[in-house]
Amino acid sequence: MDVLTTVSSMQAVSRATHASGKKVGFVPTMGFLHDGHLSLMQLARDKCDILVVSIFVNPTQFSPNEDLDQYPRDLDRDLALCESCGVDVVFFPPVEEMYAADSSVYVNEECLSAGLCGHCRPGHFRGVLTVVAKLFNMVAPDVCVFGQKDAQQLALIRRMVRDLNFAIEIIAGAIVREAGGLAMSSRNTYLSPVEREQAMWLNRSLKEAKGLVAAGQNCTKVLEESIRSRIGREAPGIAIEYIEIVNGESLASVEIAESGTLIAIAVQVGKTRLIDNVLL
Repeated sequence: MDVLTTVSSMQAVSRATHASGKKVGFVPTMGFLHDGHLSLMQLARDKCDILVVSIFVNPTQFSPNEDLDQYPRDLDRDLALCESCGVDVVFFPPVEEMYAADSSVYVNEECLSAGLCGHCRPGHFRGVLTVVAKLFNMVAPDVCVFGQKDAQQLALIRRMVRDLNFAIEIIAGAIVREAGGLAMSSRNTYLSPVEREQAMWLNRSLKEAKGLVAAGQNCTKVLEESIRSRIGREAPGIAIEYIEIVNGESLASVEIAESGTLIAIAVQVGKTRLIDNVLL
């Protein structure tokens, strides 16, 4: 497994791979890998000849009051996990390699990014789309895998790929959960034992809402109230940031839940912001 730190070396590997008629697969990450990331790597591994994983904590998607400096990091462990998944190349660039000191060009989406996390984290998705577009140009993948847990991010990247004509196949990887149902996230390490138990109610409330739909209740106002009241009763320490029920592709609000509807939730558990969702 090669570890590359410069854009030129990464582009050279991609050019050589394509010149030999082989496909490049790509999984972008911010490191501190867990089983959710590994499932994305395994999915990508089956779709390509050369698998690239990037590890880059992207500063442009963090606002000044967020956890950029505290974001967990463990490069040695990450590299060992990548190697165990058959990764061929880890791209680990420094910030100055990714962004010029006078960088002034960004990718901004003006529709899907407005609601959900976009409303609560202004500028976040501009940073996400910009770094992903840059990584696409550096890695030149044929196929790229993103996790369903970040459902709004996934929808935005699909829209960017469509609208900017990137010749890349985007594949969604299923949410991977801990034993109690909590969606795996690098930020779960911030949680205390009590907070972790409270956080389990995100998935439990989403599952109950999905069960209501299966039983014939498809009014989104009823579903939202079910989630809100369940969390309020069982985990009153959780501060709900939003509960949104939207079309899974356009992210537009819907009044009736049906196939393709996304139920998404964001909360604050202590000092930790968590998201989760279910796609009907």
